[in-house]
Amino acid sequence: MTETSTIEANGVTFSYTEEGEGPLVLLAHGFPDTWHTWDAVRPALAAAGYRALSPNMRGYWPTRIPADGAYDSDTLGADLLALIEALGGSQAILVGHDWGASAAYSAASLDPQRVRFLVTLGIPHPASLRPTPKLVWAARHFLAFRLSNAAAKVRANNFAYVDTLVQRWSPAWRVPPGETAPVKAAFRQPGCLEAALGYYRAVGLRPPSSLRNPIRVPSIVFACMDDDVFTNQHYVRASRWYADHHEIVAMPGGHFMHREHPEHFIKELLRVLPSPDEE
Repeated sequence: MTETSTIEANGVTFSYTEEGEGPLVLLAHGFPDTWHTWDAVRPALAAAGYRALSPNMRGYWPTRIPADGAYDSDTLGADLLALIEALGGSQAILVGHDWGASAAYSAASLDPQRVRFLVTLGIPHPASLRPTPKLVWAARHFLAFRLSNAAAKVRANNFAYVDTLVQRWSPAWRVPPGETAPVKAAFRQPGCLEAALGYYRAVGLRPPSSLRNPIRVPSIVFACMDDDVFTNQHYVRASRWYADHHEIVAMPGGHFMHREHPEHFIKELLRVLPSPDEE
């Protein structure tokens, strides 16, 4: 059974959905996305003996918009750590995609004792990234989302820009009809889109303090082979930011590899995760 509920953590009321019993696996989504991105992953993890739980991140309806307006990576990481505690766990496996990956990197650095295992998708360790003309062009939405007309641009033509971004970042994917409907529904709620854009406006010239430290928990990063932004070399160069076991798993597909090739992704995810019997 899939259950949906709410929980208080780090000053925010989070909505989440979960399946299964066993060691906690916390699944964090990115932009433009919602917990829907893990719909194929949660039941597979539950069947394998894990408690798979995916929150809507802070500001993403029906999770509340935070009163402090904070969306920096350290705050996102603190959210995941607070969720682990609020959910009654001493540790969790973190799986993060896009902004969820940034949050997971921060959480693992802020309190490695609470992170049993770290899995990130599509984003090398942020401290390893250096601006190049290609990277700046690929990340031009970071600048666009800081402009005063950003929300209006995203809302135009039934949130057509959301579809544009998904196709740009996963160029070989034949995106199924309705794939982006959940995030568009969230963005229609008052303040939600502005909150999601706040993640981009919180990015500074330097990584936050947590992301200047090496990762000291076992970790896996899923690198997308059809990504025209990050190549395998980006992930290899990022390896120096890991002080524990680290593996790069090359995946077919673009940025949304786990949605493009769910069976392949799930097979690889279950291969690399610590067994639920090892808790």
